Order: sequence, then C-alpha cells, then structure tokens
Amino acid sequence: MNHQPKEIKIQDTDSNFEREKLTRPFGFKGGYLTELWQTIVGLESSSGSKSYGLATQSVLYGDADLFASHSESSGNSLMYILTEKALQLTKRTPFGDPVALQDKIIPTLMEEGRELTKKKNLNKNFLYNALVSVDNAAWLAYASEHNIHNFTSMIPSEYRDALAVKNDRIAIMYQVPYGMPLNEVEEAVDTGYFVIKIKTGQAGDEAEMLEKDIQRFTEIHELLKNKRTEQTPDGKLIYTLDANGRYRKKESIERFVDHAKKLGALDQILVYEEPFHESNEVNVADLGLRIAADESIHDESDAIKKLDQGYSAFVLKGIAKTLSQSLKMAKLAHERNVPCLCADLTVNPILVNWHKNLAAHLPPFPGLEKMGMMETNGDMNYINWQQMFEAQPYADASWNERKQGVFQLNDDFYDKSGGIFQPMPHYENMLTLNMK
Repeated sequence: MNHQPKEIKIQDTDSNFEREKLTRPFGFKGGYLTELWQTIVGLESSSGSKSYGLATQSVLYGDADLFASHSESSGNSLMYILTEKALQLTKRTPFGDPVALQDKIIPTLMEEGRELTKKKNLNKNFLYNALVSVDNAAWLAYASEHNIHNFTSMIPSEYRDALAVKNDRIAIMYQVPYGMPLNEVEEAVDTGYFVIKIKTGQAGDEAEMLEKDIQRFTEIHELLKNKRTEQTPDGKLIYTLDANGRYRKKESIERFVDHAKKLGALDQILVYEEPFHESNEVNVADLGLRIAADESIHDESDAIKKLDQGYSAFVLKGIAKTLSQSLKMAKLAHERNVPCLCADLTVNPILVNWHKNLAAHLPPFPGLEKMGMMETNGDMNYINWQQMFEAQPYADASWNERKQGVFQLNDDFYDKSGGIFQPMPHYENMLTLNMK
C-alpha cells in the first residue's frame, strides 16, 4: 500500500537522557568508552498525536577526534545539545516523511554542529548519531498520521524493493573488543555463536597497530580453529574484522591478509569492515577480501565512490546513522547488487529490534546459509542489560532469544515489527511531554 504523504507539523517537543554504565572500558577506534547515554525524545504533532524516539549516543563512533579532545561526559553533552537543536528545527519544519525532513534540516544542523563543537571538520556521523532519536520519533509520527502499524507498510514505496525479503533467521555477529579475555570468546562459541567480529585498529601508530592486530587475530584463530558449527556450509566458524577506519596504508592490510593466509584462516574471513580512514582513496579490489564501507559512507555519493574503489559491501547502521539514511543506502545497494549487513553501536534492546527489522528485510549475506547478519553486543557490555531488556515490549518473545548464534524470526515478529510501535513506559515517563 502506498501512502500520499500528509504534511506533518510538530507543535511541541521534549527530550531527556539516561546514563548507562558499561561492564568494562569498551575499546574501538583506538579509544575506550565507559558509559553510553540513552536519549529519549518526544514529538507532538498538530493533530495531537505523540510519538517517541530512542537513541544510544556514541561520540567515539561519531567523531573519534572530538571524543579524544573532550572528557567523555563533555562529548556526550555536545551530542545531546545537537539532538535538542534538531528538535527545534523539526518544530519549524513541516514534512511529508522523515527522509524529506532530514533532507531539509541537515544543512542547517551541520552548521549548528560545527559552531557548537568549534570543529570545522565535524564528522557527519556525529550529526547522524544525534539525529537517531528524532528520526525514530518522526517515523512513528509518520506511521501514526497514516494509521500504519507495521514496519513493512511504514517504508515509503521507493525503498520497498530493497527491503522485500523476510528472513527467518539473522546471524548474530559476536563482537570481540580489544580487551575481551579469550576464555569469553571460547565460551561464546561453545554456546553457539559462529560469526565472530574482531575489533582491529588498536591503539598506537600504524606499525604498532598492525602488530597488535596480527597477534590478537592469531590468538583468537589458534583458540577457535578446530571449533565447528552446523550453521555454515563448511562447518567452520566465520570471522569478520572491523578497524573503524584506523589504517592509512594499503600495505598494512596486505600484510594482515598474508598472515591470515599463512594461518590458514583467510577463507574464514567473510568481510573486513572499514579498514582505512575515510579520506583514503586506495582501491581495495585486489586485497583478496570482501571490504565493506561503514563510517566513510555518509550519503549516496560517498557510497558510489567507495564502490568505484572496489568496496563490495555496505554496513548499514540504522541505529547510528538513522533509518532514513539507511533506506537510501539500502536502495543504492539493491540497485548495484551489493550485499549489506547491520552493525551495532552497543545499543539498548529496543533499538536492537529497530535494527532487527532492517536486517530482517535485507537479502541474505553471501557466504551465510540463507540468513541476514547483524551485530548486537549490548548484552555483554551494559551493567544493567537485564533491566533494560525487561523494559522493552515483548521481552519474552521467542524472537528476542539468541539460539545457536541466531535470532529466529517468525510471523509473530513480522506482525509485531519487533515491538517498535508499542509504548516504552520506562523512557516515555522521563518526559514532561508525556504528562501534559
């Protein structure tokens, strides 16, 4: 069913946040997080309907240089203020759908972000991360105005072909950050995880980083090389790697690939996410690995450029770069026959299901047995994960369980869209908008 978008006007907004501590410092991009702010926003439309959107802030993902130059709380405060500025812009900007809303407000918001942070080269991912809660609330406002109650019907017609699949399984990428003890990695595999995502790009200069990454990969492979799974065609575990753009030289990745060959592990590496800094224009087609673009694709023109450089997969981050931007990327990927996976931002359980909707509707990832692929690592990183888990709608649903390294999806999941249209009292009660 296609909907002729009504013009939606927002007459009131509200926001708040909750700080969630992590079990141990969480390392990537050469830095470490100790907590993540969960931001909740509310929108009230001129028709009187209220919608709420949730986000997890990750300043380190959004702009690693800004993160490094501020205290952790200061960086989070800046992103939260930018979310508030986005709300004020949304109040002044009538829109047909959330994609159109973003197209209208992003140029102004980018300028405001640069002024706020005093950073002329502010990374656009910082802006997108600040927009996630606003975008999610805008989608639910759009759904409410059009009397839509499921994810599939909510997607505008021009993006439907890219999200036409209904996977019955999603492989869960089990993340291994820098400091994780090896016994925890082995325990994860023994409980059924079979896609092991290894964070590379450790602290230090390029030579030190490469040596640390090679050593870490070697330790993990030696530990796991004889483990077997029924979830892959050859019974072997799958590795994915993610450097979050830390490398500058192609020779470094070539050395890593050579080492993986010597270990006999190269055929188990399904994809390497964003090895190079986003300004690097090296061609990656001859590296002998599928290379995926993540941080470096802010819009379609960036994505096309990366395809021209030999990248052959996209990482979609609806929970970091907004669902609206992810729809554009998914559409381009569909048109170019480029596979997509969904990576995490260490988000809360409600956002896991927002992302699960996206991963569920994408074509299966090559090399997996007819299943999509997504990362979720909040369960291993939040001190209060269990309370957060119980605060979501349908917490006891079977599609929220991790079974043998997968989420098993069924008609109930698709009928309920993972619960994203349901109230979330814990977060909504933090807003005065909810009390008016």
